Amino acid sequence: MKRLLSLLLVGILGGATALLIQKYIISEPQKEAEVVTISDTMPSSFTVSDTTPTTPQVTYTSNHLAAATNIDFTAAAESTVNAVVHVKNVTTYRRPRNYMDYIRNGGVLEKAITGAGSGVIITEDGYIVTNNHVIKGASEIKVTLNSNRTYNAKVIGTEPTADIALLKIEHEGEIFDYVPFGNSNNTKIGEWVLAVGNPFNLTSTVTAGIISAKARDLTEGDSNIQSFIQTDAAINPGNSGGALVNTKGELIGINTAITSQTGSYIGYAFAVPSNNAKKIIQDILEYGDVQKGILGISGGTLKEAAARELDLDLSQGVYVSRVSAGSGAEQAGIKEGDVITNIDGVKINKFEDLAAYINTKRPNDVLNVTIHRKHKQLTVPVELSLYQVYTIEDVGVEITNATPEELSKFGTNYGVKITRALTKSMQGYGLEGIIITEIDKKKVNSISDVKSIIQNKDERDDIVVTFLDKSGEKKHFIFN
Repeated sequence: MKRLLSLLLVGILGGATALLIQKYIISEPQKEAEVVTISDTMPSSFTVSDTTPTTPQVTYTSNHLAAATNIDFTAAAESTVNAVVHVKNVTTYRRPRNYMDYIRNGGVLEKAITGAGSGVIITEDGYIVTNNHVIKGASEIKVTLNSNRTYNAKVIGTEPTADIALLKIEHEGEIFDYVPFGNSNNTKIGEWVLAVGNPFNLTSTVTAGIISAKARDLTEGDSNIQSFIQTDAAINPGNSGGALVNTKGELIGINTAITSQTGSYIGYAFAVPSNNAKKIIQDILEYGDVQKGILGISGGTLKEAAARELDLDLSQGVYVSRVSAGSGAEQAGIKEGDVITNIDGVKINKFEDLAAYINTKRPNDVLNVTIHRKHKQLTVPVELSLYQVYTIEDVGVEITNATPEELSKFGTNYGVKITRALTKSMQGYGLEGIIITEIDKKKVNSISDVKSIIQNKDERDDIVVTFLDKSGEKKHFIFN
């Protein structure tokens, strides 16, 4: 009986205790969730226990993010806008006044502005870099500054492959605002940039964005010769040839291309890296044309499937499929099957990375090339060879000097080799490696012969090109 009473008393006390807990603890309104602030000095991650009754509201504070939101673009814009010019392409053409003028190839000369874009003054004495497509075919070039002053400009040199042209303002002793070059190799994805130019003939327009990607290739097929900086800054027709600058006001790119569904800004834009443009300009001023250095290898970006098949413990790099005889690569001991992963401390993840770096160098420069071979890593010095090319714009092909071995394959002892087709209409013919033996029925033995014939032609005359196809048969094509 006493034991029963004891158990009853314990039950009553337990129930009373439970009621008190419910009243004063569980039923009491809960406090607001605690706000946890994680500073840069705290660990980058933490774990909230599953038993935590409420989910903390986490606020991240970062000095980097705070700095990004407080960036002032005004200084970079003010230092750039007066050095970006409006470039107008003026073409002179002859229109017959009557039928007899047409028969006699006569007529009156007329001028028309057929194109416009932007340009960047890069020296205080008025040198300007722009896109080749902005001034192509111009008989006269007009340059208008932000101050509305207009000058005549002359073409100093062009590099159609990279779409770069160098102009010079004609003036007497005037000092111009200019944009200093920055180091495009040091740019980072996510970095803020400004695009300055003249879209839709709206002068002195500045837009902002970030670098979306680097070493972007836009070529079709396996050419892998372009390496653009990609940005989401608004760039439209008329921005071509304008400046892409960092927040310091330094030139890191020349705005060149747009990818979108409409041709206007709904997508991304692409700029030639400033290091590439600077090297081209220096070559034009020093040598009269662009000095291209090559490693002397053929290959492409390493693919995952190929890496597995070749038993490589790599997922990135440039796979070497062929080494040119007598090249710097061959002399350095690079072999077929090697994978290039680094040059001069610069990571080479894909072929575009290699092309971007090589395009900033000259023949005879020595590069430290890191390769992987059979699970071993080697670093070898490679001297770049001179790669001479010439663009026959009216034909739409790029040529280089042919080796005796290449000529013998086609049964000839003279001619030049087509390295690649430049236009969509020519790309379908498979011309890479084909030999050109004559232009306008004149034999050609070298690039110099081709240059001389093309430069001394009347622009109104057709170009007759003689090819040797792979069977050695001659074929003639007329281009107008």
